[in-house]
Parts: sequence; structure tokens; C-alpha cells
Amino acid sequence: MNIEKQLNGTSLTVTLSGPLGGSTAPELEASLADLGGIEELTLDLAAALYISSAGLRVLLLLHKKMEGQGKMKVKNVSPGAMDIFKMAGFTKFLVIEQ
Repeated sequence: MNIEKQLNGTSLTVTLSGPLGGSTAPELEASLADLGGIEELTLDLAAALYISSAGLRVLLLLHKKMEGQGKMKVKNVSPGAMDIFKMAGFTKFLVIEQ
């Protein structure tokens, strides 16, 4: 997986490419361990065509972390990833932009 970050003041956009699975989810979690000062986190999932339960866990942790300091949204979610979000109930609490 490739993780690209773009910081603009207190807004951080993270673009993921490749699968977000058991072997790559820890990399994303470690990469975003320190979100101090970030008030808006955007995850661009256009090129993340696969998300496993390990990836969902990291997204949930990031969502909980951002609840206390700002907001989080995901954008450019593929149809396959959206199906996973729906089945897991993530569409009930994640802000998703297409």
C-alpha cells in the first residue's frame, strides 16, 4: 500500500492506494498515530479497492480519535468498498463523500 499525506494548515488529506488489509492496516495506523493539531482528516480511498476487517478497525480507530478533536471523512469510495462499509454498518457514522 502507498500512503500519501498532504497537510494544509490543520487539515490532513491521506490518499491510499493498494489494498487496506491485514498486512497493510498496521502501516496506516502507525502512519497516523500522531494526529495532534489536525482538525480535519480526509481519507481518499479512490485507489483502495479492497478493505478487510483489519482496515475497518483502523478506520474506526481514526474516527474515534478524530471525534475528540475535529472531524473525519472518507471520499472517492469504490463500489466494492462501499458495500463493505454498508455491511459493516460504517455508513451509519462515517461521513462519506463521492
